[in-house]
Amino acid sequence: MPQTTIEQVIAIARQAGEAIMQHYQAGIEVQRKEDNSPLTQADLAAHKIIEAGLSALVPDLPVLSEESAAIPFATRRQWDKYWLVDPLDGTREFIKRNGEFTVNIALIEHHQPVMGVVYAPALNLLFYAAKGYGAFRQFGHKPPQPIKAREFESYQVTVAGSRSHASEELLRFLDRMGPHILISMGSSLKICLVAEGRADVYPRLGLTSEWDTAAAQCVLEEAGGRLVGMDGQPFKYNLKESLLNPHFFAVGSGDHDWTQYL
Repeated sequence: MPQTTIEQVIAIARQAGEAIMQHYQAGIEVQRKEDNSPLTQADLAAHKIIEAGLSALVPDLPVLSEESAAIPFATRRQWDKYWLVDPLDGTREFIKRNGEFTVNIALIEHHQPVMGVVYAPALNLLFYAAKGYGAFRQFGHKPPQPIKAREFESYQVTVAGSRSHASEELLRFLDRMGPHILISMGSSLKICLVAEGRADVYPRLGLTSEWDTAAAQCVLEEAGGRLVGMDGQPFKYNLKESLLNPHFFAVGSGDHDWTQYL
């Protein structure tokens, strides 16, 4: 693993997490973006820390953050390598004060995530990975542990589901699938549940953006799982004007056909 770089990115994520927690403990003031999604001062504080940190780390590498998403595709399409960041993924969970929000930092190269850091500051929980070097989970100051997605066993299916975005499509999917255990959780932690072998699948049948998935996708892929669209193909990034993702499945190892329950 490019140890120095990933340790530096983890340090930036932790620094952003500290800033988020200061706002979390002091009280949350909510604004609204143009699309009516929530925005807090914690989002903006984390964005500034991450953007400054990554720019200092690799000065010539562009940073695309949820809070700087207005960069036109005509500019972005020229990028072969860049940072893709969600300074505070799970703003709704942050506002609800349930701790299930993350800092997501991914390095994208040739449209694929090659490094990913997912840090949940309220839970003191860190997931990280780099392409070809495996995926790891670290709780608090304990030593990092390698993680592995589990193989599908049809007799006991565990599904990771969104805590704030349960749709009729998801309920129909679960009904068609039959008996299962559902773990509801916020932010990109759902993808990490699959990566660490606690869930078999996370079906996302609603809107997300590219910064929501990239870091956790790297973790999942390095753990032996996959994040795929409805066509079964792995997600790729920065290929179109819109930064919205299509529906997807985050799945463990094996080739079970999850689309049969749609």
